[in-house]
Amino acid sequence: MVMLKIVALPEVPRWAAVAAHAVPLVVLPSGLWRLALVAGLPVTQDAGDGSLGLGESAYVVSLSVVSELLAFLTLGLVRSWGEVFPRRLPFLGGRRVNPAAATGAALAGVAALCAIAGWGFYAAHAGLGPGIPASPAQDALLLVCYAPLLAWPPLLAAVAVAYHRRRAGGGLASRACQ
Repeated sequence: MVMLKIVALPEVPRWAAVAAHAVPLVVLPSGLWRLALVAGLPVTQDAGDGSLGLGESAYVVSLSVVSELLAFLTLGLVRSWGEVFPRRLPFLGGRRVNPAAATGAALAGVAALCAIAGWGFYAAHAGLGPGIPASPAQDALLLVCYAPLLAWPPLLAAVAVAYHRRRAGGGLASRACQ
């Protein structure tokens, strides 16, 4: 049996390290679906007809890359570069990361992800937008690829609270439990 090594600081709870490492994995399937769409693979009924222009294709690829990069930032909440900026960064290298700023950014990300999910759910059920013409198999593939994204906000929130507890003495997390 092959065990993947979860890399985290020693004082990080194991569950938080596992959750942080899960975030990039739950984001990956949707990015791969979008890349398949750009490549013209049959993920929708009109995928192979060149319906995406160059600008749309660039946007879809950029969305996939940016989403995955943002997901990887979650690892900073359990690794050393989330406590001290890496030396190679201009102006910030070697300085301590402000725990309140990191926690605030992570929780703002949670709020944004919840808003995006809420809007997507509303838009899909209200019939807004053009829709994606697809067969039942293509609909199932879309669901399988996008459903894991629903885990991103709660995973990020849990890791952010654990980070805050560890770095800022538990103010936010301990007040929430009272």
